[in-house]
Amino acid sequence: MQIIPSITEMQALAISLRTQGKLIGLVPTMGALHEGHLRLIDTARQRADVVIVSIFVNPTQFGPNEDFAKYPRALEADAAACEKRGADIIFAPKKDDIYPPGYSTYVTEERISKGLCGISRPGHFRGVCTVVNLLFNITRPDLAIFGQKDAQQAAIIKKMAADLWLPVQIVVAPTVREADGLAMSSRNQYLSEEQRQDAARIYRALREGKRLVDEGIRSPDRVLAEVTHVLSQSRRIRVIYVTMVDRDSFAPTREIVPGKCLIAVAVWVNDVRLIDNLEV
Repeated sequence: MQIIPSITEMQALAISLRTQGKLIGLVPTMGALHEGHLRLIDTARQRADVVIVSIFVNPTQFGPNEDFAKYPRALEADAAACEKRGADIIFAPKKDDIYPPGYSTYVTEERISKGLCGISRPGHFRGVCTVVNLLFNITRPDLAIFGQKDAQQAAIIKKMAADLWLPVQIVVAPTVREADGLAMSSRNQYLSEEQRQDAARIYRALREGKRLVDEGIRSPDRVLAEVTHVLSQSRRIRVIYVTMVDRDSFAPTREIVPGKCLIAVAVWVNDVRLIDNLEV
């Protein structure tokens, strides 16, 4: 397995691989890899000849009061996990190479990104779209793998790829969960034991919402009220949003159509921001 920090070297290698007819799969990450990331590598390994894992903590998707400075960085451990899982290349560029002095070009998606985290994290998706577009241009993937936990992000990247005619297939892999249902996230390591127990309530709340839909409830307000009620039973959880949207457009849902809707949640568990979602 190679670890490549150079943009020009990575781009030249990617072009060479494509010339050889190799199918390239990209798994974009910010590092601090967990089993959820490794399952994305598994998916890429099944579909591609060459698997590239990018590791880059992207400053442009963090707000001024967010956790960029303390975001976990563990390249050595990440590299060992990637190699064990069968990745071929780690692309780990430096911040000043991705965003050199004078950098001023950004990519925005202006429909799906308007709601949910687009409201609570202004500028976040501009940073995501910009860095993913840069990664696509550098690594030249045929397919890129994203996780369902970040459902809004995945939908935005799909839209960006379609609107800009990017020659890459966007694959969305299922959310990977801990035994108690908590969606795996690099930010989970911020949680104390008590916070960790409360964070498990997020999935329980989503499951309660899905139960109501399965029982025939078609009112989003009724379902979301129950999800909010379950979350509010923990004093450590503060709701940022609880909403139901169309799973593709992310437009608000007025009436539940089973199989086409998503309950999406963002919360603070004390000072740790977590998101999750469930299709209903």
